[in-house]
Amino acid sequence: MSNEKKTEQGRIVLLEAENASLNADVANSTQQVQYLLAQMRLGRHRQFGAPSEKSAYDQLDLFNEAEAFAEPLAVEPALTEVEKHYRKKRRELPARLPENLPVEVVEHVLPKSDQSCPSCDGQLHAMGKEVVRRELKLIPASAVIVEHVRYTYACRSCEKNAVSVPVVKAPMPEPVIKGSFASPEAIAHIMAQKFVMGIPLYCQEQEWKRQGIMLTRQTMSNWLLKVTEDWLEPIYDALKSSF
Repeated sequence: MSNEKKTEQGRIVLLEAENASLNADVANSTQQVQYLLAQMRLGRHRQFGAPSEKSAYDQLDLFNEAEAFAEPLAVEPALTEVEKHYRKKRRELPARLPENLPVEVVEHVLPKSDQSCPSCDGQLHAMGKEVVRRELKLIPASAVIVEHVRYTYACRSCEKNAVSVPVVKAPMPEPVIKGSFASPEAIAHIMAQKFVMGIPLYCQEQEWKRQGIMLTRQTMSNWLLKVTEDWLEPIYDALKSSF
C-alpha cells in the first residue's frame, strides 16, 4: 500500500473520530438544554402559575424525581472503599400512652353450653380472670348530628288565675356561625387537619365524601374565613393591643 493511501486512511479515521466526538457533544448539549428548559418551565409555573393547595408541579418530587434532581454536568463520584465497622444497635424508647386514655374492656367468657366440667360434667364457675394483652385502638374521625332542643316553660298558676301568662325559654348557646350547621368541634377539626397536619381541604372533602358526608371545600373555606373574622381576629387584636 502506498504512502498516499495510508495517509488518506489515517485522515478518514481522524475525521470519523472527530465526528463521533462532535455527535457526543451535541447529544450532551441537547440533554443540558432540555434540562434547563424543564427547570425554566418549572420556575415560571411556580412564580406565575395559578395558586392551588397542591398543583401538579408540586408532584415532581414524587413522579419526576430523577428528571428534577439530575445534574448532567456533575462529576461522577469515585468509588471508595469504606472501612468495615460495627454499629451499635440504637436503643429504642418504649411506647408510652397517656394514663387518662379511656379503657374498653372486652371480656372473653365461656358460652353457657360449654360451662360443664370435662371430667365429671359438673357446673363450672369462674374462679378468676387475667389481663392477657392490651391493644391500642384508634378510632377515625366520626360525625354525629347534634340536635338542639329548647324547652319553653309556663306557669300553671298564671294559666288559671292571671290575665297573661309569662313564657320562659331555656337558655342555649349561640351558633358559632349564624345560619350554618357548623359546630365548634367540626371547625376545630378542619383547622387542625389543615394547619397542624397539613391536609389540604380538597383531601378532607374526599375523606368526608367516603363517609357519605357531602361537605365541599368551598363550604369549609367559608367556615374558616368566617370564624377567623368573627372569633380569631378579635382575640388577635386584643392580644396585640395589650403589648
